Amino acid sequence: MRRRAREAALRALYRCEYLPVPASELLEEEELSPEEMSLATDLLTGVLSRRDELDKVIDHRAVGWGTDRLSLVDLNLLRLALYELLHTGTPGEVVIDEAVELAKCYGTDKAPSFINGILDRTWKDASGQHTQ
Repeated sequence: MRRRAREAALRALYRCEYLPVPASELLEEEELSPEEMSLATDLLTGVLSRRDELDKVIDHRAVGWGTDRLSLVDLNLLRLALYELLHTGTPGEVVIDEAVELAKCYGTDKAPSFINGILDRTWKDASGQHTQ
């Protein structure tokens, strides 16, 4: 259920890059259960409301690969996962695993490892687990 909601939110974020449509309309064509729609809506509105903050995290973490150099799919995958990692109660391991799986399906060839690295470092720093 949660994966279908994440996929719907990702598709909506991607369409948002090209269509001047209110966020509420971006999920209308998705065939989701009420629970999935609720989660997808929460994720979509959360990412859109914190987009600048999330982009700063990406620019800080993705040395040499800031928001201006990433594909739109990879960028929106990172935004979605960072939002869920930093602003929801979803366990970090789950967020990272789901983001990597979505990257395998939708992202560029190097997206799974790239996204894993960014999310892992961000999660460890946010939870106080500093790596050497």
